[in-house]
Amino acid sequence: MMTTLLNVSWRISKRSRKIVIKSLLIMYGLGSSIAGVAQSYSFDDILFGVAYYHEYMPYERLEQDVALMKDAGINYVRLGESTWQLWEPKEGEFEFAWMDKVVSAMHKAGIKVIIGTPTYSIPAWLYHKYPEITAMQENGQRLKYGIRQNVDLTNPIYQYYSQRIIKRIVEHYKANPAVIGYQIDNETHSKWPDDKVNHLLYIDYLKKKFQTVDKVNIVWGLNYWGQAINDWDELHPASGFNHPGYRLEWARYQRSTVTDFLSWQASIVKKYKAPSQFIMHDFAGALRSDLDQKAISAVLDYAGVNIYHYDQDRSDGLRIAMQGDFTRSLKMKNYLVPETNAASIGWNSKEQFPPYDGQLRLNYYAHIGSGANLVSYWHWHSLHNGIEQYWRGVLPHDLKPGRIYKEISAIGHEREKLGRKLVNIRKNNKVAILFSEDSDVALNLQRFDNNFKGPETGPWDADGAYQKILARFYKVLYDLNVEADFVFDNTEDLSRYQVLIVPSLYIASDVVLNRLNAFVKNGGHLVVTMKSGFCNEYSAVRHETMPAGLTDIAGFTYQEFSTLRTPVPLKGDPFNAKGENYTEQWVEFLQPTTAKPLAFYDHPVFGIYPAIVRNNSGKGAITYFGTIPSESIIKSIVTTALAERNILGVDYQLPERVKVKHGVSNYGKNLHFYYNFSSVEQTFQYTYADGINLITNLPIQKNTRVTIKSWDVAIVETK
Repeated sequence: MMTTLLNVSWRISKRSRKIVIKSLLIMYGLGSSIAGVAQSYSFDDILFGVAYYHEYMPYERLEQDVALMKDAGINYVRLGESTWQLWEPKEGEFEFAWMDKVVSAMHKAGIKVIIGTPTYSIPAWLYHKYPEITAMQENGQRLKYGIRQNVDLTNPIYQYYSQRIIKRIVEHYKANPAVIGYQIDNETHSKWPDDKVNHLLYIDYLKKKFQTVDKVNIVWGLNYWGQAINDWDELHPASGFNHPGYRLEWARYQRSTVTDFLSWQASIVKKYKAPSQFIMHDFAGALRSDLDQKAISAVLDYAGVNIYHYDQDRSDGLRIAMQGDFTRSLKMKNYLVPETNAASIGWNSKEQFPPYDGQLRLNYYAHIGSGANLVSYWHWHSLHNGIEQYWRGVLPHDLKPGRIYKEISAIGHEREKLGRKLVNIRKNNKVAILFSEDSDVALNLQRFDNNFKGPETGPWDADGAYQKILARFYKVLYDLNVEADFVFDNTEDLSRYQVLIVPSLYIASDVVLNRLNAFVKNGGHLVVTMKSGFCNEYSAVRHETMPAGLTDIAGFTYQEFSTLRTPVPLKGDPFNAKGENYTEQWVEFLQPTTAKPLAFYDHPVFGIYPAIVRNNSGKGAITYFGTIPSESIIKSIVTTALAERNILGVDYQLPERVKVKHGVSNYGKNLHFYYNFSSVEQTFQYTYADGINLITNLPIQKNTRVTIKSWDVAIVETK
C-alpha cells in the first residue's frame, strides 16, 4: 500500500507531497495496526457521567458545573473529542490551557476523565488548505465541509495531521492523574470513498487476498458478460459496477479501512500513553455492516457503544439489551456506554419524547444488567448552537437543574452505594445468535424482501431484511427473558452454547458451514432461516443441491423458491398463533428426506411443501425455516427448543412488560435484575434462592410474591 500511495503522491499538488511522504513514514514507522492492547485500567466501580463541553457554554460556569456534577454523584466525564480547532487553532499552534483547567477542576472534584482524540471533525483551516482530504463518493461528488465525519480515512494528509494532534494530546495528558483513558475518534465508519487513490488501494487489497487476476476472474466468475480482466489496470472502479462478488469485496475493503484507521490511532495512543491508561472507542450502535466491530475491538482495551433508544410509552429496554449483548460479545467482557439518552433526542424538534419519571433510572440499570461498566449521557447541557440543539442534555437550555438532573442525581447516589457490587458482571449464556456482516451486505444488494416490518432494535431502524430477521429472533428471546451472546463468522469455538440461531447466512465459506455441521453433530440445536448457505464467501451461488453445505444435517433439499406477494398462513394454525398465523416474503420448496415437517403452507400450490422442518443429526438437531414466519410462530418453536435444553426456566412466565437479566458479581454472588417496563405496578413470583433486594436493602425469599412499581427495578443478590 505504501508504494501505491507514493505513486499517487506524485500526481497531487507539490504543496501536499511533503505532507504525504511524512505521513507514510510516520504511519509505517508506528505500524498501521496492533495485535492487541494489554490490559490497563481495571474497573472496581461503575463509572457514571456525561460528555462535557465547557467550550460550548454561553458563559463561564465551570466551577458551577463541576459542583453540580459532584452533588449528583457523577464520577466520570468525557472531554475534547469534538473540537480539534481549539486544540490546534492554527496549523502547528497547540493550545492546552483551555482543557487543562477543565481536567484540573474534574480531578479536584474526584471525577475521572476520558480524553477523546478530535479527529472526527476537522478544523476549518485544515479543510481550507487541503479540501481534497474529504471523501469522494461513487456519484463523483466530494463530501462538503460543515458536516462531521466527511474525511477519507485513507488520505495521508489527513493522517499526518491526525497523528500529530493525537501525539501532542496524549503526551500532554499521559502523566495526568485525572485521565484514565482515551477514546480514539468518534463513531467511526466508512464514508465509502471512491476515487483514484481508493481504487488503487482496493487493487492492492485484492492482490494481497487473491494474488493474481486469474484467481479474481475465477472466484467472481467474470466470464459473465465477458468482464474478465487480463491485468489489474483493467479492473473497473466501484462506481457503476454492480457485480455481487465485486460489491461484497468492495464492502470488505471499506470495512478494512476503518479497522486500519482505528488500529493505527490505537497504536499512536499506545506508544505515548501511560501504562495505566486505557484505549476505547464508541461505536455508533451495534450490528453494523459498514465496519468490522469484532476486528476493531481486538485493538481496544474496552469496546464502547452509543445506545440511543425509545422512551415514554415505547420504552421496553429492547435496544439497550440487544446492542449491549452484541457489544459485550465483541470481546466477551464488560463494555462501556459513552453515550445514551439523557432527555429527548432528535436532529430536529419533530419528535421530542423526554423520558417519564423513573425511566432514566430504569434504563441505567438495564445497561448495567447487560454488563456495562460505564454509563454516560450525551450530554451535560442542552446545546444552544449547531444542528444538535434538540438532542437534549442533563441540564435544559436555561442551564438550571430540573427534573432530569434530579433523577440523574438519584441514580448517581445509588451508584455510590451499589457500583462496586454491580461492576464487572459476568454472563454464562447458553444461547447465541450468529451475526454476518457479509450476509447483511449481500442481501441488501440482492434483495428479496418487500420492506416488511421488523422490531425497532438498532441505532436507527435498518431497512434490510437480514437485520429485520435477526431482530425478530432476538426480540423473541428477549420476550422470553432468555439472554444471548452474539458470535461471528470467525468464531471458532461454539461449544459453550446449546442453541445457536443463524439468520439467513446468505454468504458462508465451507469453513463456517463445516463449523455449523459440527455444532449439530456434537449435540447443539441449530435454528436456521431461509437462504442460508446459498452463496460462498465470494457471493457466487453454490452449485451443490440446496441448502448447500448443510444437507448432511438438514434432512431436506430444495431447488426452487418463490417470492410471496402477500403473507401466506400455515395450515391449521399449528402453533396457535391466531392473528399472527402467517409467513411472508419468501418460500423455499423444501423436500424432506429425514426431516420432520412442523408446518405446511395453507396455499393451493405451495401447500405441498413444509414451511418449517426439524431434523435430528448426530447428537443434535436442526430446525429450518424455509420462509419468514411471524414472531408468534418463531416464539412457539424457539420456546420448545429452549425447553428441551432446560434453558427456558420459569422467567418466560413473568408478566409481559417485566424483564429479567442475570449475572455473577465480582464477589461471586448471583444477581437477578427485574425491570418493570410499564406504567402500572407489576407483581410476580420470585423463584431464585433467598437473597436481598439491593435497592431496598430488604430480604427476599424464594417463591415469594414481589411487587415492582411502574418504571422501576429490583436487584436481588443471592446469599
